[in-house]
Amino acid sequence: MIRFFLCLFALAAVQAPARTPTPVGTGAVSSAHPSATEAGQEILRQGGSATDAAMAMMLALTVVEPQSSGIGGGGFLLHHDARSAKIETIDGRETAPAAADPKRFLVADGTPMSHRQAVGGGRSVGVPGNIRLMALAHRKWGKLAWPRLFEPAIRLAEQGFPASRTLAGASRSLSPVWSDYPAIRALYAPAGAPVTEGTNIRNPALAALLRKIAADGPDAFYTGENAQAILAAVRTPGAPGDMTAADLTGYRAKERPPVCGTYRIWRICGMGPPSSGATTVLGILGMLERFDLKALGPDNPQSWHLIAEAMQLAYADREKYLADADFVRVPVKGLLDKAYLRRRSGLISPERALGAYVSGNPPGAPARTPAVQAEPAGTTHFVAVDAAGNVANMTSTVEGPFGSQLVANGYVLNNELTDFTSVPERGGAPVANRVQGGKRPLSSMSPTIVYDRSGRPVFAVGAAGGKTIIMQVAKALIAHLDWDMNARDSIGEGLIYFGSSGIILEEGTKREALLEPLRRLGHRVTVGRLGLKANAAERTSIGWVGAADPRSIGSALQP
Repeated sequence: MIRFFLCLFALAAVQAPARTPTPVGTGAVSSAHPSATEAGQEILRQGGSATDAAMAMMLALTVVEPQSSGIGGGGFLLHHDARSAKIETIDGRETAPAAADPKRFLVADGTPMSHRQAVGGGRSVGVPGNIRLMALAHRKWGKLAWPRLFEPAIRLAEQGFPASRTLAGASRSLSPVWSDYPAIRALYAPAGAPVTEGTNIRNPALAALLRKIAADGPDAFYTGENAQAILAAVRTPGAPGDMTAADLTGYRAKERPPVCGTYRIWRICGMGPPSSGATTVLGILGMLERFDLKALGPDNPQSWHLIAEAMQLAYADREKYLADADFVRVPVKGLLDKAYLRRRSGLISPERALGAYVSGNPPGAPARTPAVQAEPAGTTHFVAVDAAGNVANMTSTVEGPFGSQLVANGYVLNNELTDFTSVPERGGAPVANRVQGGKRPLSSMSPTIVYDRSGRPVFAVGAAGGKTIIMQVAKALIAHLDWDMNARDSIGEGLIYFGSSGIILEEGTKREALLEPLRRLGHRVTVGRLGLKANAAERTSIGWVGAADPRSIGSALQP
């Protein structure tokens, strides 16, 4: 079991005025895998909506990118309706079983398990949300018949697909521990040897399940034979979970109000709690608004010094205040309050690093104890825009690579419950993101849509990579809006992040040149690999155009 965790760590309601839609070309799709992008393109060509295309990509990614996402996990969806100009969001985040309690990830002496101990097996599995999310989205915005959306994924699972370099790499890293996980070993390390790039992988069990859900609807996932398969998997000896049939049948995807704010002339909308994406992205941008980043430019060390300062202050607020708002009071309005962000920005000096980055006191904030939870790199993002101008922008995940390492009917089950903070209280006060039955763990997933001053959507973006997701999205917004980079260049621009050792500059990018300049400004700085992956779409003079991260194998297509 220990070998598994060592290998794991080695991997890397706001509404605009109604208006008449303007021409947007034929639409666009983008995802982190070419086969999934082709699935979205196929659905748009058949007359499907942006939502139809996005859901077909979600299903296809279950087959071809199992290490990152799928129907065994959950996600967040942003949808822009071209006719009403309304933006809506759906929360398909996984929930903890009803029996889960705050001590779930503590050992006998009351100290927290290491993240390694907590991940593998059924104890880390939350009730999957993506199929309920898909059903709700299709009911609201779908055009094609439900079964049609499953066809590309079924074809990929039945006929097979060539293993990508990312899938092969993840299999190679984790296969040494799959002796404890025979179902996943049979799929991705048959005969004990991990699949190599180009190996044809078939998944008949998944194909059969997808056919059943296509024919019988979403209840075929949450009840009957598939529900029993999930329960059998999570109860596997070693680290068994306590999920029940009632947990599965009781799961609901939730419509939530979007979280929107302004940055210069743009309106930026994202996902509210249990996502920490929108509040933290808007916090970073709000603190930077007083600085002329356009004049400074992307090659100026001072630009990145300012970004680094705002980043660390915003993340400090994230760690203290964000959690599932159905269980704790989250001061969303206070975190976005312009006066509060100006006060936070006042801590930033252009000449010198602050050095210590502590949470602030936004209006309406409850007394709260900050606590940091682990969130390994993983996840996937995809975006679809149809010819009418509807936008579906979704981030989906099973958390870490191959999630819990458990498989039911050919798909990977998530390890999302390790996104809870393992320590339930600090200083005698409860931690906001502690484990509770029915609660959704805090997430960094940050699907984002940008509107121009006339209320038109002009940019849709999201990313994968654990807690770096927030910073990837913030960086892409700055690059696109302040530095006039196109979608592909904005998501491909090198990143800065941070850790216990200070600022981390993305290895192999222009950010490495910031090492000494940032040190002279008082930062502790290292260079490292960050495991990044983003996807986007932008409105151009010829219509919407998709973009995939140049770091990834992803692709973008027009219908």
